[in-house]
Amino acid sequence: MSRILFSATLALVLALPAFAQEIPTYAPPPTMPADASKLPTIVLMSMGGTIASRGDTRLNITNYGGGMPRVDPEHWVADLPELEGIANIVLDDQRAPRDRPTGTETHEDCARVARRLEELAADPSIDGFVVTHGTNTMSEVAYYMNLTVKTDKPIVFVGSQRPWTGMSGDGPRNLYDAVRVAASPEARGKGVLQSTNQLINAARDVDKTIAYRMNTFVGVDVGALGYADPDKVVFFREPVRRHTTGSEFAGLDLAELPKVEIAYGYRQAPGYLIDAMVEHGVKGIVIDGVGAGSATSGVEGQAEAVKRAQAKGVVVVMTARTHGGRVQDTPRRREAKIVPGDNLLPEKARILLQLALTKTTDVAEVTRIFAEY
Repeated sequence: MSRILFSATLALVLALPAFAQEIPTYAPPPTMPADASKLPTIVLMSMGGTIASRGDTRLNITNYGGGMPRVDPEHWVADLPELEGIANIVLDDQRAPRDRPTGTETHEDCARVARRLEELAADPSIDGFVVTHGTNTMSEVAYYMNLTVKTDKPIVFVGSQRPWTGMSGDGPRNLYDAVRVAASPEARGKGVLQSTNQLINAARDVDKTIAYRMNTFVGVDVGALGYADPDKVVFFREPVRRHTTGSEFAGLDLAELPKVEIAYGYRQAPGYLIDAMVEHGVKGIVIDGVGAGSATSGVEGQAEAVKRAQAKGVVVVMTARTHGGRVQDTPRRREAKIVPGDNLLPEKARILLQLALTKTTDVAEVTRIFAEY
């Protein structure tokens, strides 16, 4: 009886319709065509970062670097033979000199890389760029390049949250996808891009939002431009703010920039910090303000210190510490001669203000620049 029951049950199961989710057919990575000259040529440029770091063990994903040898661009290419199927790779190492007393990246480094990108972009045989960078300041460095490099060729910034040697590291996949994005004809003319975790974001909009998780980079207000999906690179929208070939700051000699600092808004934030900035010669101040973008008030508050700074010719820009939504151009701000920072992060507003101050200190003109970029 049990054998008959089993046979009947099996027949019933086989007769039922299948409702299981369909599994997509695996698409193998593209292979090297017979004529490699048909592939786009992509410059792989290193500015260091976690993606260029090693840990002493595969489980070390937070305390890496130190005395470990760093990962050089040729190691990336050797570890990713799949790149041969999508692009001809040219290596260019632009990391800061090893003998510098401190590893902190400087404006001089950024200006040097910007000049190098423009120099290489003038070569008609080069189709695009992938620039690796540390995730801590990648979004602001990418925004600087977005404003200062005069080319419509794709420039894609990429990094990783885990070292190249880490177990289940995100570096290899991020780098592979970034090359795919830079090699995509649709990426041309969209300004500097940032590609991690399969997302493609505009340099202006992207922000690092999580300390260690791999889904850290997002466009808080506006979302991604597109995706580096396994089957193809797809774009759904384009940046509308001025950048690269449309930027009035692109192609300029920017060896030095005016001094601009950032003050944070919070309950009872003192004004003496702003006074100290002015004493140290700042030409502009960005205040990451409370609410929709406001300095704190009071006898010793920020608002009173702002007036003192403005009286000495300092230009003040207001962003919002909410990091979502715009600081708007209201009659009250206009009367107070405060430049609304739109929805820029304070560190990006600082870069734009530095560039603006190379041209003007007129508040109305600086306001125009912030509205267009």
